[in-house]
Formats: sequence, structure tokens, C-alpha cells
Amino acid sequence: MKYIFAICMTALCFNFTVFAQSKITTHKVEKGETISQIAQKYKVTPYDIYQLNPDAQTGLKPNSVLLIPKSSGKQLAVLPSKKGSVAVTHQVLPKETLYGIEKKYGVSDEDLKQANPFLENEGLQIGQTLTIPSNKFQKNTAEIPEKVVYHYVLPKETKYSIARQYAITIEELERKNPEVVANLPEGFKLLIKGKVPKTDKISKASEPKKETVVINSVKSIPANNYVNYVVKSKETMYSLSKMTGVTQEELIAINPDLAQGVIEGMVLKIPATTVLTPENKKEYTELSKGSANLNRKKLTLLLPFNVSKIEGDTVNSMVTRLKKDKFLNMTLDFYAGALMAIDSAKTLGLNFEINILDSEETKNSSAVASLIKNNNLEVSDAIIGPFYQSNVEKTAEILMPNQVPVISPLSKDLGVSFANIFQSIPDPDAVKNAMFDYMRSKGGNILAVVDRKKGSVIQYIKENHKDVRFSALNSNGSVSPENLKGLFVKDKMNYVVMETANTGMIKATIATMLGAMSSYKVQLVILEPNETLDTDEISYVNLTKLKLMYPSVTRENVSPEALIFQKEFRKKNKIDPSDFATRGFDVTFDTMLRMSQDVKYQETIDSTATQQIDNKFEFYKKGDGGYINKGIYILYYDTDLTIKEAN
Repeated sequence: MKYIFAICMTALCFNFTVFAQSKITTHKVEKGETISQIAQKYKVTPYDIYQLNPDAQTGLKPNSVLLIPKSSGKQLAVLPSKKGSVAVTHQVLPKETLYGIEKKYGVSDEDLKQANPFLENEGLQIGQTLTIPSNKFQKNTAEIPEKVVYHYVLPKETKYSIARQYAITIEELERKNPEVVANLPEGFKLLIKGKVPKTDKISKASEPKKETVVINSVKSIPANNYVNYVVKSKETMYSLSKMTGVTQEELIAINPDLAQGVIEGMVLKIPATTVLTPENKKEYTELSKGSANLNRKKLTLLLPFNVSKIEGDTVNSMVTRLKKDKFLNMTLDFYAGALMAIDSAKTLGLNFEINILDSEETKNSSAVASLIKNNNLEVSDAIIGPFYQSNVEKTAEILMPNQVPVISPLSKDLGVSFANIFQSIPDPDAVKNAMFDYMRSKGGNILAVVDRKKGSVIQYIKENHKDVRFSALNSNGSVSPENLKGLFVKDKMNYVVMETANTGMIKATIATMLGAMSSYKVQLVILEPNETLDTDEISYVNLTKLKLMYPSVTRENVSPEALIFQKEFRKKNKIDPSDFATRGFDVTFDTMLRMSQDVKYQETIDSTATQQIDNKFEFYKKGDGGYINKGIYILYYDTDLTIKEAN
């Protein structure tokens, strides 16, 4: 025991001697301080502090004491992890991202975070000093050549629009391209960044250069095996990846500028073998309400009344069952709305044969197979229902040889696809993507404040919207007002996507944004309904000041047509229409209007987007078959305390 104690004392004395020779000072941590702030104060790197205080990597506690090495005044530090490896430092500038810094210095995300452990807790902040580990860089980092970036001039582009796209001045653009001082020829190859290599020439796009582009550091493709693709309005990394069949990481590897976000008009390199199937945005039009086709159409509704179960229920009366059975209430509401649509179609003189059948369904069973056989539904022009997605798929599978359209009225699930399925409710990811598409279309600076408990949301944003910057949270998971405000950008709308149910976190985010309104343009955004925002603890007035914005499948409609529908529904049913009743009307009436045109139902789907009382119908063909609806509203709280649609 004495021997062990002597060894420990020797080790302690040795460590103390080393510290004394290094002239170490101490620092008492104050509330709210970060490692990067302390490092800047003493002119050392965060890595230097973590070397002497490894426990600090788990977070700083107020009043704790840190050992601080004396600043050497040098920017280089020797890392003990790899023999012969040296590190340079980098001060984080506005708009920089981890990806951009890693690409600039040729280091991996893992190595950068290992050298700067504080990044895991604090995230990337303006003004931070990062230690950049690399055996490729020596003291003179000025020798690193700047990446060459070109731009091919598109029709109707101006020097102003191009300069703005790449965040440079018109003067800088003209200085790099003296040939375009007087004019801007279409198809001209402009130099945007870097210096022209001696072997290269500024020329027209018709003369492709044979260079090699590396994807994932393994697969090399000659540049002449690529084609140029111009990014269209509202396209995202997610949609580009889906459209081209190339992963988002590969797209960024081929087109490094994508790391800063997808911008309309960007010219991207896409493998020439890719079959591009971009979605042409459909225009919303009102279908003719006069019957253009005199032939009688057959529409079938498969609704889950489950009459046999109700009749066989000897325990509960009909009144009791209606009070308890939410699924039955939903079915009856949808049915009431559908009947309103059928009456409206009759008033317009539309020629229809309507069949309403009991699908007798549960989540795992239904009577659709026997209903199709016994009622000759193969000759239907369209079928609305059943409600459960598995039963919709079964119906579509049986009717596939007859190409009968099957409209799924209520399910959000995307299961097995058949070419004749029309999913009328947008899936959750499409709803969220629509919100990001809108923010990008406005040229906004998109930030995210996401609770650590919302792991699925964090993963979704990181995988599908890589240009979004996350606001760093404090060690206890609370919002860091300084970090959030440090991510704001002047002269742009700063959209803050907030996803948390924590009242304190919501209040801190709102307070930070309200405090910044005098200097920045800010708007609060949520991706999903948030019940906490409806509590008394959150000021509704503050939400209107920040014009809280969110995506929605339905809208708040106060048009004359909507008021007439509500009045007529109330008159017939003695109650106001529920969301399911309105949906029953919208789906049924929209289907009947499409069927009454002088073309097939599917042809109207391919060409026309429509809008009824509360719902949009903007269908697009899926890659694996079937159609999905991308008719989504972007709504916001206005200062007059009403909810409006964002334009």
C-alpha cells in the first residue's frame, strides 16, 4: 500500500513540475461562459484547454476552476494523436459551415470534432478558433490554391443576379471576366472564384473540358460523361437526389457549392446516364362545373360502416356506440360530407351512377374482395376508399388489370404502390419538405432550434436539408441566445425552425427572436402541430409578432363558397361540419368534377391541380408507381390575429 502511495505522489509531483514550467494560470468559470470564449480571452485554442482539463469536455460548471496554459502567440499546436501531424487554426466566419471548413482543409468530420470536442456540445459559432488537424498543411497556408468555380450564363441572366447568387460584387465579377464588362453572352463560361489554370481557358459551354470528378473518393467519372442541369424553383437536395438517383453526398462531391444550399439557377453536374424526370409545377385551375361528358360515369364509395358489427352488438345501444366509437363517427362525418358533394353534383347536372358500399373493414381485414366480385366494380370509373391503407392496396391490386383509379381518402401511409392508387393526403415528409421549399424560394437563412429529445426531427433535417444550420444548445439542453443570434444574417429573412414541447425552450427562442427584431428580419417556423403553443403560458400576441408559420394539409377558409357549404351542412345535419366532413365533401366533389371532364380521370391528374373548400389536390407520379398529393398550404399567424396563407 505504501509503495502504491509513493508512486502516486511521484506522479503528482511530476505533473505539478510540468505545469509550473509551463506557467499555467487559472480561470474561474462564470455562468454562461463557453470554452471558445475562454480560449479567445487567453489567446489559446480550445484544444489547449481541453488537454489540461479533460473533464471540461462534458460541459462547464459555474465557479469551477480551469487550468489555462500561457499563450505562446503562435497559431500552430502539436497534436499528440499522430506522430508528425501538425495543426493550423481557423477562426469561424459568418455563414461558414462545418462541411465547408472540412472541405477547405481536407479533414474528416470525425478528426475535426476530435480536435475540437466542444463542437459536440456548442456547435459551430462565429468567432470560434478551431484546431485543424492535418499532415497536409504546414505553417504557410497561403500556398493552398483556391478552388476554381465556373458559371455558365443562362438565358435572361444578368451580372447582378449572378453576382448575388455567388455572394460577390459586380465589380469582382467583371474583374475576373474582363470580356463581359460591356455585355453578358448567353452560354459564356464565367470565372467566379479562384484563378484560371494555365491549361484552361475561359470559353463557351460548348467546349467541355476533360477533367475527372471523384465521387466518394472511389468512383471516378470523366467530366464529358456529365450533363449540366439548371436548378429550378423550389427544388431541394432531397428532390434533386430523388430525381437523379444520386445520393446527396455524391451530388455535393460533384458540386461542392451545394454544401451552401440549393439555389434556383445553379448549374449542376449530373451523370449523363441519369434519366431526369423533373416535376413540372402544376397550375391551380378550376375545373368546369358543367358536364363536358354526357356519358354516365360510375363512382363507388367503399366506407367502413361495419353494420354487421353494430347489429351484433348486444351490449351497447346505437347512442352509446356513437359516443364511444370515434372511428364510426369519423366514417359518418366523411359520409355526410360525401352526400353533400353528390347533391352538389346533381345540382350542376353531372351524370353519375353512385354506389355506396360497406367495406366492413378493420386495419387487418375487409370485405373488398367479395364486394368487387359481387358488385362488378371492375367497370367502375373510380373508387373512393377504403379508409385503411392496407385495404386500399388490396382494392387497387384486384382492380389493377382494369386500370380503375382507387383514391385513398384518409391514410397518410405510403405502403406498397400500385399504378392505380391516388394518395389524396400528403405524407408527413412531403408536408415538411414543402415548408423548406417555401423558405428557400424566398432566399431565407434557415436555422433550427431542436430539442435533443426530437431525434427523428434532427435526423430528418440532417439527411434531407443539409444547408440548415442548427443553433447550439447549452449543456443542460436549453437555448443559447448568444449562439442563436450569432447565426442571424442581415438583409435576409431569418427563418427559425423550432421543434420542442419544452415551455422554457419555446419562451427562450421567442424572447431571443423578439429582441433581435430591431436589427434582423426574423420569422418563427414549426414543422408539426405543437400543443404547447396553445397553452396560456405562451403569448399568442408574441406568436403573431413573429408571424408563426407552418405547413398544413388544410387551410382556414372564410371565402363565400366555404360559408355557403358550412351553412348548407348545418341546415341538413344540425351541426357544423367537422374536418372529416369537409374532407368527405372535398375528395368526393373533386373526384366527380375530374370524372365529368372530356378526358379520363388520370389525365386530369397529370395536367391539373385543384382546390376545394379546405383541401388542395396536386398529384404527382411516384417513381415506384401510383400518385401522391403535394397540395400543401403554408400558413402564418398575422398581426390582425387571423391565420393567412403565405404567398
